[in-house]
Parts: sequence; structure tokens; C-alpha cells
Amino acid sequence: QVQLVESGGGLVQPGGSLTLSCVASGSISSVNAMGWYRQAPGKQRELVATLTSGGHTNYAESLKGRFTISRDNAKNTVYLQMNSLKPEDTAVYYCWLATMRNVYWGQGTQVTVSS
Repeated sequence: QVQLVESGGGLVQPGGSLTLSCVASGSISSVNAMGWYRQAPGKQRELVATLTSGGHTNYAESLKGRFTISRDNAKNTVYLQMNSLKPEDTAVYYCWLATMRNVYWGQGTQVTVSS
């Protein structure tokens, strides 16, 4: 079993920055990839970014250049650096982890971009 705990969400003004963190614990010996998804009110959950164990990144096209995903393997932590935030980035951001057999989700952290 794997547990994912996100942190770093909050209220930020348009143009501001936030960094989300997700710590993985449990049976994480065979992680294929970690990443972030988000879900805005009334919308489906969508990809933000993923990072494979081999270092390959995949970003939502609309977020390239503003968001950066990174990982600290020693700390079993994945980060999402978000810059130049816009009101449309407001959503619950979910951490995601994929092993050979399963996919796991965190409980989500709210990001609100508003003046």
C-alpha cells in the first residue's frame, strides 16, 4: 500500500507562485512515475505533469513554461513549482503515483488564485 500526502496549497494572487509537495510512503519500491493532476469545480480531472523514474517529463501543453515538476528520490517526494499563476489555475491538485500494478492518489490540496 502507498500513501501520498500533499502540501503547499493555498491562496495566491494572480502572477504569484506556489510550490506543491507530495511525500510518498509505504510500499514504494517499484515506482514507475509520479505526478500531478488537477480538478477545477465542475470540470474533469486533468493532467498537470508527470515524471517517470527514468526522468522523462510530460506536461499539459497549456502549462508548459509556467509549471515545473521535479522529484527528490531520497525523500520520496515530488514537487510542482507553479509560476505566473492565473485564476484559471484554481483547482484541487492531486498527487499521483504509478507502480507496475497500481495507481495511487493523494487527498488533494486546494490552490486558489484570486486577488
